[in-house]
Amino acid sequence: MALLETRGLTASYGDFQALFGVDIMVGSGETIAIIGANGAGKTTLMRSISGVLANAPASILYRDEPIGALPAPDILARGIAMVPEGRKLFPSLNVEENLLVGNYGRKIDGPWTLESIFALFPILKERRNNPATALSGGQQQMVAIGRGLMSNPALLLCDEISLGLAPVVVRDIYGAFPLIRETGASIVIVEQDIAQALKVADRVYCMMEGRVTLSGRTADLSRADIHKAYFGTDHHELA
Repeated sequence: MALLETRGLTASYGDFQALFGVDIMVGSGETIAIIGANGAGKTTLMRSISGVLANAPASILYRDEPIGALPAPDILARGIAMVPEGRKLFPSLNVEENLLVGNYGRKIDGPWTLESIFALFPILKERRNNPATALSGGQQQMVAIGRGLMSNPALLLCDEISLGLAPVVVRDIYGAFPLIRETGASIVIVEQDIAQALKVADRVYCMMEGRVTLSGRTADLSRADIHKAYFGTDHHELA
């Protein structure tokens, strides 16, 4: 059963059209990877689903309800949380306060509390009173993920969480996803680190120039298939 679907989703910034008829589906408990180069439309897709960009109501369905025109607070209240590209932490707040912001507007019982976030990312408990933006890039990313989880979402959207981070830090962050999945949450991961995303994803969508160029179960897609969909040619190598 689909938790979320986009149907013929289009999105524009003024006169510039960024998405052209995008169809994706996220099942309950699934992890989906959205891959593609810069400018492929991945972040626009996440901004549309999370309510930052308004769309036609029926172009996005969540639990079979049209949500495409709803504003971001209403999307969060329904159980969709966003971990934005660049983390977007509040510099005036410490780590614990940044985490607690994630619970604002969606106070429901669930597996994610301050203590369970600290169990997932123990370094955050040590740094709970530190200014969030004084942490390392990887630790800031943990705060951003924890903030999203604090709303106990049914669907967690993660936009470019490995960007600018060392490989060892990326592995540590991705190590948390199996534990997140155990709570029953669905996850959408937007990534340029293709190999890392494919390790945790059940299915993958590849985008290029605002369109889906490939979709399927991760185990069924060959490296050549992904190369061609990602670059539009067979003559490049993926990282």
